[in-house]
Amino acid sequence: MSLAFERVAAQPVPEHARQHLVRMRDGVRLATDVYGAKTEPAPTVLVRLPYDKNSRYVFFEQVAERFTARGYVMVVQDVRGKFRSQGRTLGWTGEVDDGYDTIEWVTHQPWSDGVVGMFGDSYYGFTQWSAVSSQHPALRAIVPRVTCTDVVPGVATVDARAERQPGWLEGADYLAHVWVDNDTYEFEPDLTTRPLIAAYEQAFTAIGKRSAGFDLVVGGIPLAAYNGPHPYDARPVPVLHCVGWFDNLGVAHMRDYTELARRPGWAAVQYLSADSTDHENYFLEHAPVAPETDHMVDDDALTRMLDAYTAPALRFFDVFLKGTEHPDTLPRVRWKLGHVGWRTSTSWPPPGATALDLHLDAPAAAPGPLPGGVLGERPAAQGESVEWRYDPDDLVPSAVANTFMLLHDHPDERPTADRDDVLVFTTPAFETPLDLAGPVRAELHAASTAPTYDLFVRLLDVAPDGTARLVVRGCVQADAPGAWDVDLGHTGYRVRTGHRLALTLASSDFPNHVPNSGSTENPWYTTAPKASLQTLRTGPGQRSRLRLTVLPAASGTGE
Repeated sequence: MSLAFERVAAQPVPEHARQHLVRMRDGVRLATDVYGAKTEPAPTVLVRLPYDKNSRYVFFEQVAERFTARGYVMVVQDVRGKFRSQGRTLGWTGEVDDGYDTIEWVTHQPWSDGVVGMFGDSYYGFTQWSAVSSQHPALRAIVPRVTCTDVVPGVATVDARAERQPGWLEGADYLAHVWVDNDTYEFEPDLTTRPLIAAYEQAFTAIGKRSAGFDLVVGGIPLAAYNGPHPYDARPVPVLHCVGWFDNLGVAHMRDYTELARRPGWAAVQYLSADSTDHENYFLEHAPVAPETDHMVDDDALTRMLDAYTAPALRFFDVFLKGTEHPDTLPRVRWKLGHVGWRTSTSWPPPGATALDLHLDAPAAAPGPLPGGVLGERPAAQGESVEWRYDPDDLVPSAVANTFMLLHDHPDERPTADRDDVLVFTTPAFETPLDLAGPVRAELHAASTAPTYDLFVRLLDVAPDGTARLVVRGCVQADAPGAWDVDLGHTGYRVRTGHRLALTLASSDFPNHVPNSGSTENPWYTTAPKASLQTLRTGPGQRSRLRLTVLPAASGTGE
């Protein structure tokens, strides 16, 4: 039976936008909407994206209203090979030159004053970094949201500068749906198929076309993102990093911010706005999301979300594009403390933040249900170990099938923490609030019977009623016994009185990640993945621990 799919084509151009076909240096023309062009020249905010510039999903008709009302021209473009634009459909490979050529076109229009900024999420954050790589002199500021400089969804990492990670199945799945041709395709592959690649072969057969990007990354061939300097090495421009504490790219985005914040030239123009949101702009305070707070389906909810979505960028551009405000009016860091509210600080982590180590102890109890082993401030007095299994026929289920919308459901993860192939370590209940504000890492001493094994780490907030919900997560793919440093990203989050923290450790996370083959075989092509046994060690000389960044009680500046 052929796999059913739906083809999603471009939506109509709004009446108050004027579409142009802008010529690139190789003759390819890119479909480009202009909003708010007037006789008097003005600064331009440019967006370059692959998701149909006119779809409700990216809501740029409504976004443009907010920018044009503030005196900006907004230009929104379908990138090469997508929707109305010409050219080959292969993401990440041509955005440097196309970004430069589009900015050059903008600066020659009568409505342009020669000043350009860029804005947008995810892939259209990556196109901003590509334009930085192009070093066009008219580019004066960017606002990348929930993205990173190295966001290519490859076989084993979403960040080429990170440690090796388990294969990101969601990322490959995205390539198969979005990067086939000009349109996008909706289908549900059978991910229980072996080999896993067969599920997508069935889809490409039904569609009658393939995704070149999918084929490259599944085959282990990385996409070359920049044909200019890496953005870190390019001419600095002011950057407002808009980060979501629950974004599935948050680990990599914060790596960009922290790296640039310590580089000469870049450091002076780095700004951070960090909200308790996920990739699709759902808020912790609304999670789990009700119909009336779901901006994907409710227009009033969309209006409220867009006000929060655009406000930081408008304020930033008023400083660096218009020059109507002084840079001193911008907080260096504006961040939300989850369950509390907004804070400002001069740096990140905030001044006064300190490290807090919580050690994994009593590992023999860890395979049991919550609370399992101990997560405490005192190191284990003696060395101990515990084993847990990886069974490719009984994979640990992902908490949500779509981590781009993690807060939409924000499920109770206790059923997963209670599995006997998941280790869990839990703190006592906190007698006073604990405010997390900065990086979170796990240092784990682990080994395996397999030549390669995966470590999936999650930090959960366990409420007095026993429900356990995600705070941060991270993973690493290991290929030897030893101490593995797992980056769980950054957060601003209050652990409330009576709540506990629980750390879980597993060797699968399906379907978010490709199941490990248990061998050196490419997991996409294996028909018989192998089970394995992992070992975690704790105690003197092999201290497995969780490393938090915390604030003193009642610290931080509120708004």
